Amino acid sequence: MKANPILLQKKYSRVIECFAKRQGISLDAALDFFYNSEVYPLIRDGVSDMHCMSDAYLTEELEQEYAAKR
Repeated sequence: MKANPILLQKKYSRVIECFAKRQGISLDAALDFFYNSEVYPLIRDGVSDMHCMSDAYLTEELEQEYAAKR
């Protein structure tokens, strides 16, 4: 299932902002990590309805990936 692109952009911005705050990194660093993450294409493509998950859940997924890559 595909989500409305405008709604996805808003979701991305909320997740990126939350991720940056929780990791104590700049918005630019968070943005770069998000768009190069494994989570981003899952949300974008609607895999397993990831675009329907809460912002907190998606932020946690990003944090797990971030910790694994550090």
